[in-house]
Amino acid sequence: MRRRRCAAEPSVCALADAELQPHLRCWEDKVTTRSKVQDAQNQRSRGLPGFLPGAPDPDHNFQVSLPNPGNQVWQPALPAPGSLPPGLEYLSQLDLIIIHQQVELLGMILGTETSNKYEIKNSLGQRIYFAVEESICFNRTFCSTLRSCSLKITDNSGREVITVHRPLRCNSCWCPCYLQELEIQAPPGTIVGYVAQKWDPFLPKFTIQNANKEDILKIIGPCAPCGCFGDVDFEVKTINEKLTIGKISKYWSGFVNDVFTNADNFGIHVPADLDVTVKAAMIGACFLFDFMFFEHSLAGL
Repeated sequence: MRRRRCAAEPSVCALADAELQPHLRCWEDKVTTRSKVQDAQNQRSRGLPGFLPGAPDPDHNFQVSLPNPGNQVWQPALPAPGSLPPGLEYLSQLDLIIIHQQVELLGMILGTETSNKYEIKNSLGQRIYFAVEESICFNRTFCSTLRSCSLKITDNSGREVITVHRPLRCNSCWCPCYLQELEIQAPPGTIVGYVAQKWDPFLPKFTIQNANKEDILKIIGPCAPCGCFGDVDFEVKTINEKLTIGKISKYWSGFVNDVFTNADNFGIHVPADLDVTVKAAMIGACFLFDFMFFEHSLAGL
């Protein structure tokens, strides 16, 4: 009898396990579901990568579904705005940029052309950039104001932020081809725009172009941009020339300074919210205007 009870005990245990197995599976499923829900809630409280806890969800491209009927939707934060070219952050809030050409005493004494240097300042007179011309002596001597050159623009830490390339080109209203052009790079190696001269028999006209050489703005100067005893204004207009949004002015700096030196002062008046790459192109346009209209050979004095 004892052997029969011992033999029957395993069958009873097996039967009990078989009856309890569905309940155990159900209980394990509930525990697993609750664990997933708890993990998702904890992740929400910590904040997913790129999210701020409690911040509104601006987009519907990304969703996280929870395993409960009331699914909660997570959406990514707004993408970061396109970063400005490094070093051009200074230009983002400026509506007046002053460019002051430094007086070259060596050029005055020897009567020779030296590399131009410019200080670029804000409306308070604080220097934000410094520009230096890079050209060879042969070009400065024999090509004079038509010379090919590069201008390296650095910030106050000495980091080069803008490079302006000027090739050797024509400068005559009677030659409608191969006119003046500048290439603007910010940072160096990345083209962001151009300044191109447009042929006109009466007025100096230029366009500011983007990296794809598509016209963005027009610059129109006076019929006689000689700057005798007064300021000279180059108006910055929209493409259809119906609206003036700013100007580039060459300031009158006195008879002695204008006749016996090449030091010129310019002011760029533009909307503060204008794209910084366009502002950089307008700085390049100032350099071009200085070479074309206001630079004279000291050797001829």
